[in-house]
Amino acid sequence: MEAVEVPPSVSGKRQPHDPKMKTHPSLQPRVARTPQFLVAAVIAAVFAGPPLVASMGTADPDIAPALAKLEAPSVPAMGPGETPVDPPTWHAYPAMESRVYPGEGLRQHPMVYIGEGCNTIFVVDQGKIVWTYATGKGWEYDDVWLLSNGNVLFTRMSYVAEVTPDKQVVWRHDCPKGHEVHTVQPLGPDRVLYVENGLPPRLRVVNTRTGATEVDHELEAKSATDAGTVHAQFRRARMTSAGTYLIPYLELGKVVEYDQAFRQVWSYAIASPWAAVRLRNGNTLITDERDALTREVNPQGQTVWEIKLSELPPHLIEGGSQSCARLHNGDTVLCSRGAGGQGCQLVEVNPRKEVVWALYDWRHLGPASGIQLLDEPGIPEHPGDLER
Repeated sequence: MEAVEVPPSVSGKRQPHDPKMKTHPSLQPRVARTPQFLVAAVIAAVFAGPPLVASMGTADPDIAPALAKLEAPSVPAMGPGETPVDPPTWHAYPAMESRVYPGEGLRQHPMVYIGEGCNTIFVVDQGKIVWTYATGKGWEYDDVWLLSNGNVLFTRMSYVAEVTPDKQVVWRHDCPKGHEVHTVQPLGPDRVLYVENGLPPRLRVVNTRTGATEVDHELEAKSATDAGTVHAQFRRARMTSAGTYLIPYLELGKVVEYDQAFRQVWSYAIASPWAAVRLRNGNTLITDERDALTREVNPQGQTVWEIKLSELPPHLIEGGSQSCARLHNGDTVLCSRGAGGQGCQLVEVNPRKEVVWALYDWRHLGPASGIQLLDEPGIPEHPGDLER
């Protein structure tokens, strides 16, 4: 696929995995693949622009070979399973575009970018959209990973799938009617963790090579019978570096950590935890969608750092924040759905809550629900390496 130049901001059979990738200590085994973008002509028309200088962010050596596979000339602009998406429902407002934002726009970080309401996965490198994958109508992208072998793993609400750089589906699990999947995490070279919302919801660990289900555990739910509660049950679940399960209960207002026998070892009450991640320092970073804040708490449940969207400069983020990523340097990137173009999609703040980067680019991207920053050190398949 030819890289799409973006103007500078004024602001089946499984593919072999890298044999060098070691199995993380927490990934020892315990106790099903065909989605669908913008036509090439539309891409050329919408994304065309002048050449860009090199990005501030350079892909981390651990992920750079995978990124290079996505940028290979042989990658098609549109894969066989892709489906054109609906026209945008958002707008690029001239008053917002005319502002000068901190940082280097799309050149700030190479990244994988998704958002609810935009059914295209975007991969950005050196300020260019270098790879896309679109899946037609309906809802919704919530979680995505660029893997070490170049494959892309993602959730699409009604299914979870893995596609190769050349957009061939190598694994897919479709949810039964009335069920949904919003979160997935790679565990080593051939296992994934996902939560399937339903009555009841279930956490599963599946071997994508053999199809074997290694973990299948029922999770707590607001109701055992009300189908109207299914959608909001879970948006994220993560295995930690210690091998425990960290589960934000969006509807029940709590984050719970379980050991591998699903005994509760830690919990924290918070209004509507969309996402939670265990940090290297042992603290937990939580995005509270209802209260429009991101909070870091220590194992004792004490708040050690917090930022409310109301603390940011006016109109920087509109429409709330769903997930975030903690950077190796201590900064935090907040993802926002952006209220249809009325606010920025991404905002990076340092520990002093100073804005060091803000991305407003509604001409080329949609809302931001989640990102994987590709200039951060770590191996995606190793739980805890990436704080997202």
